[in-house]
Amino acid sequence: MGKVLAIANQKGGVGKTTTSINLAASLAATKRKVLLIDLDPQGNATMGSGIDKSELDNSVYELLTGRSDYARTVLASEHGGYDLLPANGDLTAAEVELLDIKMKESRLRYALTNVRDKYDYIIIDCPPSLNMLTVNGLVAADGVIIPMQCEYYALEGLSALITTINRITSVLNPGLQIEGLLRTMYDPRNSLTQDVSAQLSQHFAEQLYQTVIPRNVRLAEAPSFGMPALVYDKQSRGAVAYLAMAGELIRRSKQAAGKQQPAPVTD
Repeated sequence: MGKVLAIANQKGGVGKTTTSINLAASLAATKRKVLLIDLDPQGNATMGSGIDKSELDNSVYELLTGRSDYARTVLASEHGGYDLLPANGDLTAAEVELLDIKMKESRLRYALTNVRDKYDYIIIDCPPSLNMLTVNGLVAADGVIIPMQCEYYALEGLSALITTINRITSVLNPGLQIEGLLRTMYDPRNSLTQDVSAQLSQHFAEQLYQTVIPRNVRLAEAPSFGMPALVYDKQSRGAVAYLAMAGELIRRSKQAAGKQQPAPVTD
């Protein structure tokens, strides 16, 4: 069964969509079967995957409201090498409609019930707010990856997000865990970056990914061409960093699976 990971942070501009696209492409490059779910009405992950959000027949909006199913919604990202459940501005309406739908927090999880076995990883790009769409992403997920810049206000927002995750874990999704924190737009020359990074290392220890994502022009340019950095410029520092991130994620998954294996029986 595939591992479902929500990329979430209620603070905008921290690299959620960049991480979603490039992590999905990097995992696909390692021969993993990957599904990327665009859960943001802005549809940036859709456009960044080379899909025109204005020409969709079906999107995550139709999926969540029961007007479509996975088979009629899923598309292939030619450049990314992964499958995509796309989104556009229609998804904004789902916020209102979900309020009157039974089991509104679990619509995405149920939509993926018969899909998880098709993939090794399912990546969910959550919107930059703690709304019903984000709740659906967190309820559907096994783990949360939190991308964040190493700056003061990022630490304040982190505590609010962790509180939300804990509430969802206690009420709606007992299996949900913080998979890890990913430092993005990292500039080691900045003293504040180093100070915040040290605090994260102290408080989150093993939950903090060793991989850091640098500030990189190629990462910023690639979405306008509808492709991940790995395709746009595979030699760029950003592309190399996300490949390293994918490798670290895979290693952690293997280690976690190994710990869950029963101990051998001895006489």
